[in-house]
Amino acid sequence: MSEDTRKTIVLTGASRGIGHATVRRFSNEGWRVITCSREEVPEDCRRDPNWTHHVTADLRNQQGLDAFIKRANEILDGGPIHALVNNAAVSPKTPFKERLGVLNGDMSEWRTVFELNLFAPLALARGFAVPLRKGKGCIVNITSIAGHAIHPFAGSAYSTSKAALSALTRELAVEFAALGVRVNAVAPGEIETSMVGPEYETLIPRIPMHRMGTPEEVAGAVYQLTSPDFGYVTGTEIFVTGGQHVY
Repeated sequence: MSEDTRKTIVLTGASRGIGHATVRRFSNEGWRVITCSREEVPEDCRRDPNWTHHVTADLRNQQGLDAFIKRANEILDGGPIHALVNNAAVSPKTPFKERLGVLNGDMSEWRTVFELNLFAPLALARGFAVPLRKGKGCIVNITSIAGHAIHPFAGSAYSTSKAALSALTRELAVEFAALGVRVNAVAPGEIETSMVGPEYETLIPRIPMHRMGTPEEVAGAVYQLTSPDFGYVTGTEIFVTGGQHVY
């Protein structure tokens, strides 16, 4: 793929887990990758010629958001974006990894969760609307099974923020259709990442496929939503849960 025809993806939360797997999938497909996370690029990815730009920023605050949008648009230099993947999220726990519900935990934690899980995707959609229109691109929001049913480990702030992101996906889909931009979501279930502890094994009997998913399987769903085969799909949420969401 030549430099003129190569597509560009902007992705947040790129340093590990689902975000890291998604970057690798798009890079392997020849896309140019612009990423953001609070951490630096993982050492094993520094040699990836498609992982061209990484911006270290904290999207939980307005200063970090503004800095990332400004820097990414400078990198684009007036060029298009073909995919924006809003993956960065936070799910706070107590020091004992206890689930934070409605009655425990600090209200400031709720605001922090919503700043990153909901308001950052909204701000990024606005901030990249012009290059997305130029690329006739798409937005993929990473939601969660926890946004649709009570989850034994995901806290209330996380779950409600993901439910709100599902609703935001639908609202964006309607407004961005006028720009020629599609907006969809992927809702992962139990995915094997470094953030999943042994306690998650108890959930496997509730999964019809009797196993956890892999970050690569989530990345594959994200990639397919950006392909021309899904050119008439917008406002949709795809569950990558092994069937767990049907219970």
